[in-house]
Amino acid sequence: MQFCKGIEYWSRVLAIVTLLGFWSAVPPFARADTNIVWSDEFNGATLDTNKWIYEIGNGINGWGEGELEYYSSSPQNVYVTNGFLHLVAQRQNTNGFSYTSGKIMTQGLFYKAYGRFDFRAKLPPGAGLWPAFWMLSQNSPYGGEPNDGEIDVMESLGNHTDRVTGTIHYGGQNGQDIQTGQTYIFPAGQVTTDFHVYSLNWQSNKFQWLIDGILYENVTNWYANIGTSSAKYPYPAPFDTPFFIILQVAVGGGYTGIFNTNTINASLPAEMVVDYVRVYDVTPPLKITAVATNGGLSLSWPTNIACRLQSQTNSPGLSAATNWFDVPGATNPQLVVPSQGGAFFRLVSP
Repeated sequence: MQFCKGIEYWSRVLAIVTLLGFWSAVPPFARADTNIVWSDEFNGATLDTNKWIYEIGNGINGWGEGELEYYSSSPQNVYVTNGFLHLVAQRQNTNGFSYTSGKIMTQGLFYKAYGRFDFRAKLPPGAGLWPAFWMLSQNSPYGGEPNDGEIDVMESLGNHTDRVTGTIHYGGQNGQDIQTGQTYIFPAGQVTTDFHVYSLNWQSNKFQWLIDGILYENVTNWYANIGTSSAKYPYPAPFDTPFFIILQVAVGGGYTGIFNTNTINASLPAEMVVDYVRVYDVTPPLKITAVATNGGLSLSWPTNIACRLQSQTNSPGLSAATNWFDVPGATNPQLVVPSQGGAFFRLVSP
């Protein structure tokens, strides 16, 4: 189980009610650390449209890259089942295109500057396939791409299942797209078609790319030109504003170098399977604070973490991982009323 802490231990408060109604609290672990502030575990039956929107169509010139797919919201292209998101590229004629696929975004729903962004997925193999986990500026304060920047947490070519690439794009003079990135080649025996965790650590003065916790790239220099002039915005522009998340499986286009449909056809259907997307940030100490009130106990915890309150009344031990249940309708703060016996509370990730 993934708990609220990025290092996977749980914070707890033990509230004991004696027959006399006296409350006692055992302090939890309490220190600032990296906690989940947003996530999708894909545990529902459909895509959560409170977290994602669908990108539909083919844009202008295949999103500027000559891509060959038409992105659709059809369950043939985007669906959630058994705790996984599936983005599926298909051979399907629609709207003048030979292929359909899936692309979803958090644009307008969730966007953030800085933090750690984790994505656990297995990628599709095959010529012409281009799965990606990337980010764009929510507010476009520097005049549009490329000056607003682009963050590629992970992109891959389906015909090279031994490698992925992490890149940032930023604006140069006269609208030139400057790219800084590096390719990670997996150790022998590992391939992109297996599950891996792709991570980006984004801070105000650096980007770090990791795979399965292994750091493979560190970038500290970039810039954003003012319009098409040689003048530049102050560092760390353009990567000092919120960005939103994009997941997709593109078909063909400039990055793949493949525009021949006959070359791509043998690769389809193909899908990217996503276990989760999680965003972490350094937050105040993760703990449950217990304050006595008239007739009960008020439990509260940091408001900017994404957690659920769980309880059990007959704990076999504080470290036990069984017999925990979500507190129905829990709010922050949560009022707990006295009852005979003991009550145990903890926070867990979504």
